[in-house]
Amino acid sequence: MISANELRRKYIDFFKTKGHAEISGKSLIPENDPTVLFTTAGMHPLVPYLLGEPHPAGARLVDYQKCVRTGDIDEVGDPAHLTCFEMLGNWSLGDYFKKESIAYSYEFLTSPAWLALDPKKLSVTVFAGDENAPRDEESAAYWKSVGMPEERIAYLPASDNWWAAGPTGPCGPDTEIFYWVGPGMPPAGSNKGTDSKNWMEIWNNVFMQFNRVDERTLAKLPKQNVDTGMGLERTVTVLQGKTSVYQTEIFGPVIAAIGEAAGYVYGSDSEKDRSVRIVADHIRSATFIIGDPKGVLPSNVGAGYVLRRLIRRAVRHGRKLGIEGTFLPKPAAVVIESFMAAYPELEENRQKILEALAAEEAKFLETLEKGEREYEKMLPNLLKNPQKVMSGRLAFKLYDTYGFPIELTEELAAESGMKVNRAEYDEAFKKHQELSRAGAEQLFKGGLADTGEAATRYHTATHLLQEALTRILGPHVAQKGSNITAERLRFDFVHGAPMSKEELEKVEALVNEQIGRDLPVVMTMMRLEDAKASGARALFGEKYEETVKVYAIGDFSKEVCGGPHVERTGILGKFRIQKEQSSSAGVRRIYAVLE
Repeated sequence: MISANELRRKYIDFFKTKGHAEISGKSLIPENDPTVLFTTAGMHPLVPYLLGEPHPAGARLVDYQKCVRTGDIDEVGDPAHLTCFEMLGNWSLGDYFKKESIAYSYEFLTSPAWLALDPKKLSVTVFAGDENAPRDEESAAYWKSVGMPEERIAYLPASDNWWAAGPTGPCGPDTEIFYWVGPGMPPAGSNKGTDSKNWMEIWNNVFMQFNRVDERTLAKLPKQNVDTGMGLERTVTVLQGKTSVYQTEIFGPVIAAIGEAAGYVYGSDSEKDRSVRIVADHIRSATFIIGDPKGVLPSNVGAGYVLRRLIRRAVRHGRKLGIEGTFLPKPAAVVIESFMAAYPELEENRQKILEALAAEEAKFLETLEKGEREYEKMLPNLLKNPQKVMSGRLAFKLYDTYGFPIELTEELAAESGMKVNRAEYDEAFKKHQELSRAGAEQLFKGGLADTGEAATRYHTATHLLQEALTRILGPHVAQKGSNITAERLRFDFVHGAPMSKEELEKVEALVNEQIGRDLPVVMTMMRLEDAKASGARALFGEKYEETVKVYAIGDFSKEVCGGPHVERTGILGKFRIQKEQSSSAGVRRIYAVLE
């Protein structure tokens, strides 16, 4: 039986035999990409290279990457959905294409030397074609050449088998690989197109073949890339003959820790099992988010808000299991022990993780107490209602104002001989969700970072800004994060006090001086240790490869970075600081524009 650790290693080793360089996975918090709160796919950190930047490690790459997706957070608790997951990925940057990619995937899955899956339990999907692009007969032919029967190939529409960066830009067909999870062997003619329930997706090969110029025009890309991703948790489930990821050793230890805290044996009750799965998933996700090198803490905005929601949902379901008081640090410690070999940053940030969880849990328990007190204030008037029904509007007020869960409101109402108008509550909650989704859809949409001309100028300007801050404020200045759009840059840095007006003016003037000098921006590839020895600045907490790109801006700035950058500073325009403020304890934030 292959474990998750063994699968991770086998995948890397296989692709190394095919000439791929192993690269390290990156942070869960994307750098310079305002379109997403978290790294949502293995390809996310490789966007600049998929768009043409040369990668220091070459044109064939392989890695494993932790990811977080929160679009399905309310579905977590079933046997399949996860918030935090791992992607095993391999890439070809303008090197091989469909033929080799399909052959590699099939060999790794079916060869006795690797995963040894039964070929008779595999099926695939390919793009069916539409008015914009032809049916992907090429991929189908390559699948047949490695032994995939015609009846196991499903031709599906663009909604299933077409990948796109956005309305314009790189795009192309993909082919997805599925494993039979139904009873016995798959019947004749069965594939994803005829039976979606019993085929589980385990791998997706994206072929970046075209550039979408406009709604009706596709142009063939001069440099065609392959981006593939295999879900580690799903594949381990298949390899171990399980029906749920929660039955594997990935979740076994943390589920045992939750059961110990609750005095409950997993598998005894379907509703309680669902709560155990929610706690297990959410505490694992929270541990990875806080323990990331660029980890965030619970807050009311952005990634911090998602983290807070995960923790509070875990606490709520802990209470449903009968757990009283603070309990999250213990299962979090189990997560750290289970994953620190693959992700050493979890052990390095152990204290930070456990303290942040305990503090947020205690804070939420106080919130619950406030909600209960508010309910007690409402109770006398509620009891006057002859129907003994609490309006959904009031129940939603408890949730919206005090964060008080509807399940607890219903429990309290039942103790007083009342019911809650759940239909009215659900309607109010649905409107709330729609508003939240509308406001956040840009943050959760995923996709490629902005690498347009304006964002490239701002990215280059951050180099000048960091060097200027160091020269004006002192060598303690270190980058703690940045966010770049086509309209402005945001830069967070270590500094213990607000900057004075004079300091801001000096920084602004120094940056504009370098722009006025029209300095060349030169990229050199070198070993990381040589780059650091040469004085190049590297981002604290970032994982780098052995060979890195170093961007030197004249004689002013030198930094390890993945790009993108302009060729000379003279095209940046006038640099102006709009605002300087606190970001967090010991960290300041600057907003600036180029005019």
